[in-house]
Amino acid sequence: MANERLRAALLERGVSIADLADAIRVDPKTVERWITKGREPYRKHRYAVASYLGTDETYLWPEALTREQVASASESEVVRVYPHRWAVPRDAWGRLFAEASEEIGVLVYSGLFLADDAGMVRMLGEKAGAGVRVRILLGDPDCAEVAQRGEDEGIDGGMAAKIRNVLVLYRPLRGRENVEIRLHRTVLYNSIYRADDQFLVNTHVYGTPAGNAPVFHLRRVQGGDMVNTYLDSFERVWAGAVPVGS
Repeated sequence: MANERLRAALLERGVSIADLADAIRVDPKTVERWITKGREPYRKHRYAVASYLGTDETYLWPEALTREQVASASESEVVRVYPHRWAVPRDAWGRLFAEASEEIGVLVYSGLFLADDAGMVRMLGEKAGAGVRVRILLGDPDCAEVAQRGEDEGIDGGMAAKIRNVLVLYRPLRGRENVEIRLHRTVLYNSIYRADDQFLVNTHVYGTPAGNAPVFHLRRVQGGDMVNTYLDSFERVWAGAVPVGS
């Protein structure tokens, strides 16, 4: 689509394509493509054109600026990167859930390290008692996806066994108000641990146990879109999961 704003700005100021090209040191055919085909210049050229024409860059290329602003805001959502899940300090997990006032979400296959921590399970129960919604998604131990993940990690049926163990460890939470536990059958690319607008995202790497894979600490920033991507993924898995009986 042609960039009629740029065309109009040139006409209003009596500037030809050749004049603009010469002023910002690009080929006239490049400027013509910016106008007739709506091609977006590099950032330095957008700035040079706007300065030369005495207009606002966001007026001439609003979509380009929007994308860059979203990218910048999304980069600001990254609080910290850990090379392995085992490198995340225990108190970081504790602070994450302790600061939640509305929503806690856990999306894993087993997440045994969390369920095996009696203090963490107690905290989840206390948060639920204080009115925080606690949602836990575990892999269905009988599904093909869990079996495949166990095979990929080299533990075969050990993955399903870990999930059954976790279900036992979460018995103090099952049936409690504000706590929901469901089983999913998805191919899980990341484990997600949410506390309101903060997330710890544990990536999954083929052939590598989750504990040895990287973790991203994210915090939602206005205008960013990274956290929303993981939140949307969590909700899609939740919508298709099956509740665990109390």
